[in-house]
Amino acid sequence: MRGWWQDLTDLVLPAECAGCGAPRTVLCPGCRAALGAGRPRRVRPVPEPAGLPVVHAAAPYADRVRALLLAHKERGALTLAGALGAALAGVVREGLGWRDAGAGSGGGPVVLVPVPSARWAVRARGHDPVRRMALAAAGELRRTGTPARVAAVLRQRRAVADQAGLDARRRRVNLAGALEVRPGGGRLLGAGRVVLVDDLVTTGASLTEAARALRDSAGWQVGIPNGGGSGVSRVVYSAVSREGREERRRAVWPERGKWVHGAPEKAMTNVLEPTLRAAVIAAPRDSFEINRN
Repeated sequence: MRGWWQDLTDLVLPAECAGCGAPRTVLCPGCRAALGAGRPRRVRPVPEPAGLPVVHAAAPYADRVRALLLAHKERGALTLAGALGAALAGVVREGLGWRDAGAGSGGGPVVLVPVPSARWAVRARGHDPVRRMALAAAGELRRTGTPARVAAVLRQRRAVADQAGLDARRRRVNLAGALEVRPGGGRLLGAGRVVLVDDLVTTGASLTEAARALRDSAGWQVGIPNGGGSGVSRVVYSAVSREGREERRRAVWPERGKWVHGAPEKAMTNVLEPTLRAAVIAAPRDSFEINRN
């Protein structure tokens, strides 16, 4: 009920820009531009958690972008979902290497998997901000020629503490094993390009846990050659024993050799890297690779 009531009041009452406070507009041109001021770029938290998929972000988490995300998430500024979704769609295209609007139309649908919020957070906010943004992003991708859909297949299987105030190590501990794929959810992923989506990445703990849950899903069939045959093999993910940043820069496909649970031992650490990606609106400024020394 809160959702449609908030939308109605945003339409009939005077508003101010959620990013900078400019009067009589929900989102001013300057704040809209801040969401897509530059090309989305690869981001890497420091330290980078093992198992984190390749992540791209639209903008640094600061100033206007920070204000917009908080207004949408915490203050129920639901009319921002369209602009945030459009920015997220641009990140998805960049992460998949599809900068032209229709470039992905021949490679199967893009499947956006939102990182789920804690149940208590959804109740308190009255909406699920990441899922709302994912739906808007999928709509923008379809509008510009890229087949896309949302598969909200992840759920929490145990309670987690509020992440605010926790350092990187405590966030990883807090979230370890907290997510799972809903029964039958793996089949909804299909053969498309799967992209985890969230509003923000800081330590990478949430995206790492979401990726772990997807990789562990028995129903997700990944398009990898089955020992030279024509079928595909299900991958059982093995945790990465080291961060291996250099390894992540290239896709590792199965080589001839011994197969273990559908994947060769040599390829276990990074075998899903060509398929699984992550896209977020914002990330800390120092996590953008362009800002690294």
